[in-house]
Amino acid sequence: MRPDIPNDLLALARQWDELHRWERSELGKALRRLGLTYGEIRDIIPVPKGTLSYWCRDVDLTPAQIAAIRDRSDPGSRIGIPVDTQHKRRHEIERIRAEARTYAESHIDDAFFVAGIALYWGEGAKTRNSCSLTNADPAALRAFIAWIRSYVDADAEFVLSLHLHEGNDDRSSQAYWRRQLGLVDAPFTRTFIKPRGTGHRKNQLPHGVCRVRMRNPADHWNRIMVWIEVVRAHFGALLART
Repeated sequence: MRPDIPNDLLALARQWDELHRWERSELGKALRRLGLTYGEIRDIIPVPKGTLSYWCRDVDLTPAQIAAIRDRSDPGSRIGIPVDTQHKRRHEIERIRAEARTYAESHIDDAFFVAGIALYWGEGAKTRNSCSLTNADPAALRAFIAWIRSYVDADAEFVLSLHLHEGNDDRSSQAYWRRQLGLVDAPFTRTFIKPRGTGHRKNQLPHGVCRVRMRNPADHWNRIMVWIEVVRAHFGALLART
């Protein structure tokens, strides 16, 4: 059975003609991470197979996802089943992870480094090859941006997304977050606006919730996940001694 597709991705697919190129790329990768074959993705969005393959070159499917593709393919067919052409990439990731472990262990006494890991551990995106933080507190997002530029990539670029309630002003909210975060030229993806209805909160945030996403995060995602492992182990050792 083909994996279920979240409603937000289906909504973006319906807006395909209005999406920027990088938004289309992110949508294609998000669908691939669900475990869809290229053919199944192309049934949802009108993208050439070569373009889709390029977008998803760093997206690794899990063994379970590969097995599921095999189960729903014709007997003897390899359509949609990844061929192992990524051995060099796997070795590169192993190297990145090994270096990341050494780096984290050497920075375990760096308060800002550990604080940033704790922030990302609790609030950051854990989806493979995605590096983002969502929060309603500008200070938390500023700390995330500063941490990324201090330890991950000094030249990092970011894309912003808003989650607003009906009645919030999209344009003024975008200006607010750009100003608060010091990202005056950062682009925004299409804003999600929650309609009024049952359960609609009365104490609405005037400028909504903002997600700050790092561009081109694949290698950095691997580093951050290892850093979290190291800090988690360090905290566990400290707790064991108490």
